Amino acid sequence: MATESRVPDDLVHAAGYPAAPVPRDYHPRLTNQDLAPLKEQTWRSYNIFAFWMSDVHSVGGYLTAGSLFALGLTSWQVFVCLIAGICIVQFFCNLVAKPSQQAGVPYPVISRVSFGVLGANIPAIIRGLIAVAWYGVQTFLAAESLNIVFLKLWPALGPWADAKVHGFAGLSVLGYVSFAILWVAQAALFWRGMETIRKFIDLAGPAVYVTMLLLCGYLLVKSDFHIDLNLSGHSLTGWATIGTMLSAIALVVSYFSGPMLNFGDFARYGNSFKSVRRGNFWGLPVNFVFFSLLTVLTAGATVPVYGELLTDPIKTVERIDSTFAILLGALTFVTATVGINIVANFISPAFDFSHVSPQKISWRMGGMIAAVGSVLLTPWNWYNNDTAIHYTLGILGALIGPLFGILIADFYLIRKQKLVVDDMFTLDKDGAYHYRKGYNPVAIQSVIAAGVVSVASVLVPRWIGEALWISDYSWFIGCGVGFAIYTVLARRAGVAQGQA
Repeated sequence: MATESRVPDDLVHAAGYPAAPVPRDYHPRLTNQDLAPLKEQTWRSYNIFAFWMSDVHSVGGYLTAGSLFALGLTSWQVFVCLIAGICIVQFFCNLVAKPSQQAGVPYPVISRVSFGVLGANIPAIIRGLIAVAWYGVQTFLAAESLNIVFLKLWPALGPWADAKVHGFAGLSVLGYVSFAILWVAQAALFWRGMETIRKFIDLAGPAVYVTMLLLCGYLLVKSDFHIDLNLSGHSLTGWATIGTMLSAIALVVSYFSGPMLNFGDFARYGNSFKSVRRGNFWGLPVNFVFFSLLTVLTAGATVPVYGELLTDPIKTVERIDSTFAILLGALTFVTATVGINIVANFISPAFDFSHVSPQKISWRMGGMIAAVGSVLLTPWNWYNNDTAIHYTLGILGALIGPLFGILIADFYLIRKQKLVVDDMFTLDKDGAYHYRKGYNPVAIQSVIAAGVVSVASVLVPRWIGEALWISDYSWFIGCGVGFAIYTVLARRAGVAQGQA
């Protein structure tokens, strides 16, 4: 029999939840007090709503929404695409939330059901590495806002903000300074624990809303409320419009694909599945309608005010004449972006990397792994234009889609929503999720096959220069193929046969 885990329960205590005692028969290779089923599930709808506020209100979200104008869509078409995309995200979040809320365990643990108690390290590592990429992106975007503050206070730093004059590896010296400041600040905030993080996030979401309302109101007044809803440099008609709008919807889903896959990390705290669904409703479609309206109106007003379309809120704030307004706006966007980094790119990899070695990797170490890796990826070199954004979202969606499809197929079709929680933490051969030496061959075969297809849907069109629109659907392709292959193979192999 395994002994009780001795890993410090810092994540559980810091989050304000009583640590669940780890049963003595739970294997230490699979268990610590961060991964074990929660003793109490206390989150209500508002907590889920607040989570989505922090996830939506960021420079990255604004940039992604604004980049849709580059596809040739009008303002109202961009608005429709944003809302349609977020409704799809809500639907899938409800699906992925139920097993984690039901069992009280995070995403990597619930993945043991389909991949096996040891095979679940495969999706955990994939999702953890993706979080590393996003951590770097969000820190870079926040650093761009901080650069504005420095240049406004000390204009003489201008040459040091030019990567061609003073810079290396694609980033200016001032850019490195801002990136380093935010990197250290976020690490310090991580180290303070979840209670501090929670208070920070509670302020970050509303703060960016206030700033965006002020920015939008300022631009509307400056433009005398004369806004042309056709902001694209070229017009689309007929089927071209429909096809482009579908691609835009797919890109919105891809942007949220990371938090969507790992939403179980937060849904596990829900006191009921009904509360989780209600929080998703207010935090996604309702919240996003308002966010989208602000995005579209603000971008539209930049044309008459500045003579060009600005889809980057940082550049928009930079154009304002008032020093105070620039400082307030830039610092607010820094705060908001740090908020989403904590929610989406610290908590999730903390669970993912801890899952790989529960007795050696704590939640703090998991977060720091993501933080260090983010620097090595030099995100400023591949996330600075619309094409790069769409290409990045396609690749990330291609990797996440198959994992999502397999999870949903296994829980809803193969197991009919039945789980044996204790068997997620045992290496006994008669455990429901032991399969072959802890690995489920069906899941591994499915994720490889679906991953090849979905990644090819992004890379091949780029290589041949044809049918580039296919890459926009990489998440849906990966999810659909993974779902179909796993369902067929699992039924043939008799997976879950005889499960209670």
